[in-house]
Amino acid sequence: MSAFAETLQRSTYRSQWFRIFKRELRGYFTTPVAYVFLVIYLLVQAGFTWGIGRLYEQSNATLYPFFNYHPWFLLFLMPGLGMRLWAEERRSGTIELLLTLPIRAGSAVCGKFLAAWTFFGIALLLTMGEWYTVAWLGGPDHGVILVGYLGTFLMAGAYLAISSCASALSKNQVIGLVLGVVVCFSFMLADIPMMVSAVDALGVDALTEAFLQMSFRTHYDNLLRGVIEARDLVFFGTLIGAALYINTALVQLKKAS
Repeated sequence: MSAFAETLQRSTYRSQWFRIFKRELRGYFTTPVAYVFLVIYLLVQAGFTWGIGRLYEQSNATLYPFFNYHPWFLLFLMPGLGMRLWAEERRSGTIELLLTLPIRAGSAVCGKFLAAWTFFGIALLLTMGEWYTVAWLGGPDHGVILVGYLGTFLMAGAYLAISSCASALSKNQVIGLVLGVVVCFSFMLADIPMMVSAVDALGVDALTEAFLQMSFRTHYDNLLRGVIEARDLVFFGTLIGAALYINTALVQLKKAS
């Protein structure tokens, strides 16, 4: 039995998730995967911000071009980060060892998810150079930018929680990636005119409104305006919690089988 497994056995249920969190977070920086992700993320966001978004050509000092494209490229990057959370454990067979230990499935799910989310948070912090540049060029509304970072972090967490569920469904990382992208993309499509018209045709206003509220973009755009509303925070928090609950149920099914 590994030293980590023995440590988990001696730990309390309350501290188990934190031990898994530390192990997973440390693991990101002991493999090339972390550095590849960081390089790709920084290059992609810079390309969208300065190239497609033309930040230098903006008449106002704002980071809107930086935030505006995040929902689209994170749609692929976050499932790429999340696809290994459980699929790799299943492929290598280490999930069997993990599930034989006296550890709650919820602790394992939360520890893994929080480590990956924290890793993305580190990547997001590395983009602070854009904030500094905009502040140097003009006088931006720093409150709006701060809320934009919060919204980006929350949206990435929702993508990641969904991707973690997809990863738990298969030991094939590619399948986990595709499933994660498809489900996340479905949430992104909720507010497009074609989908809204189809739901509105049913003649139930409450259903149309509920459908619109399922869109990542609707809640993310509210935060980009610098407005913190409870419904936006509740949406992302509830979605993350629901996805982690389902993820835990999938792991428990694996443990019972």
